[in-house]
Amino acid sequence: MNKVASMVSMAVLLSACAVGPDYQAPAPVPMAHFTHDQTTALTADQPGLNNEQLFWQGFDDPLLAQLIEQTLVDNQSLQAALARYQEAAALLRGTRRDQLPSVTAGAGGSGQRLAEVERNQPDQERLELYQAGVALSWELDLFGRLRRATEASEAELQAAGADRQTLQVALAGQLASSYFQLRGLQQQLRVAEENVSLQQASLDIVGARLEAGRGTLFDQVRARAQLDSTRAVIPQLEAAIGAGIHRIGVLTGQTPTALTTLLAVHGDLPSCSPSIAAGSPGDVLRRRPDIQAAERRLAAASARLGVASADLFPRFTLDGLLGSLAGNGTDLFTGGARTGRVALGVDWTFLDRAHVQARIDAADAQSARLLADYRQAVLLALEETETWLLRYQHSQDRVALLQSATDAATQAVEQARDRYEQGFIGYFELLAAEQELAGMRDSLVQSQTEKVLAMVNVYRSLAGAPDAG
Repeated sequence: MNKVASMVSMAVLLSACAVGPDYQAPAPVPMAHFTHDQTTALTADQPGLNNEQLFWQGFDDPLLAQLIEQTLVDNQSLQAALARYQEAAALLRGTRRDQLPSVTAGAGGSGQRLAEVERNQPDQERLELYQAGVALSWELDLFGRLRRATEASEAELQAAGADRQTLQVALAGQLASSYFQLRGLQQQLRVAEENVSLQQASLDIVGARLEAGRGTLFDQVRARAQLDSTRAVIPQLEAAIGAGIHRIGVLTGQTPTALTTLLAVHGDLPSCSPSIAAGSPGDVLRRRPDIQAAERRLAAASARLGVASADLFPRFTLDGLLGSLAGNGTDLFTGGARTGRVALGVDWTFLDRAHVQARIDAADAQSARLLADYRQAVLLALEETETWLLRYQHSQDRVALLQSATDAATQAVEQARDRYEQGFIGYFELLAAEQELAGMRDSLVQSQTEKVLAMVNVYRSLAGAPDAG
């Protein structure tokens, strides 16, 4: 008993010791600022957005906010991520419990008819045995195996939480992108319908000139061909709009057609976008949950290396039993039936050094792999942020130029129509002006959509999405 007490005292003294390396977080990225961070140069009338706000609120679209909030509650992929987080939390509870003594209770009885050669007394025909007791087992974590395992489980739980936040960021971005793509397609449809009306008016003019003897059948055929070609775009856009509505329905955790009535009403692209400074690369990396998840998995791998290293040392287990043993059930728990046992067990697995070293080498290689994964995730995050900042910057320039070109093309069509009606130009010149205007209008809407999508992706790359909590 004295030896057992000494071993328990040693366990207490060594409770602060754990084999294996203590985790050191990777060094910060040596990058002071983003080259293409131009958000501070946005116009002053754009609404600002601080870090406590949700990025979609800056678009001032209540329906968009409603859809994103529903997505963050009902999306099935997010439900699966929540289940994975709860699974990791349960595993952590189990790992923490392993550090504490385990207590079990049991009771039983047996009866046996004895053969003559088994009898201690001639009249002993039957042997009965009754027992009840409480057993205790406690692994003395002298070398920190269980503590390192708990560290690994804690890091894995944190990684699962960061994975859930990463999915929230992605889903908020996907929903916003799908929503604005839908609005862009609806504006393209409206532009196509306006082009149809414009070309129908031109066809009417050509027909009137033909009846007056001032036009040609060739001009009329070309005008009708151009009109039918423009009309042919409409079914394609309507199909794309339907597919976009289906995508949003599934993202919100509903059937594909659940939002058809709600979203079929055409809406506009936002007239302005929220503005926010990107901050330093270090700030962005600290905000991004995917980077947090990669770092936590690296920490878990470091802890698992400690678990493997602990197998180089013997594992001690303290077992105890306090109970009652009697040959008659009525004698249980009497003074003479009391029994007890204390034992110290030793696991000699550490002597199989080759297998232990193989597990250590595997854990070390896993740490190296996850460190490389972490560094790659950092580089990809920086690349993504730089790229979307650059694309947003250039999308603004493209929209401004296309708007100017569209205004000029509109004036050109008005002048060409007047000159055609007056007979100064042929239908070919009017047709060319109308084709150019139709293309300009469509390109402008597409560019406006790309600008908004670029802004959404800037926020996604900056992790400007919900705090999962």
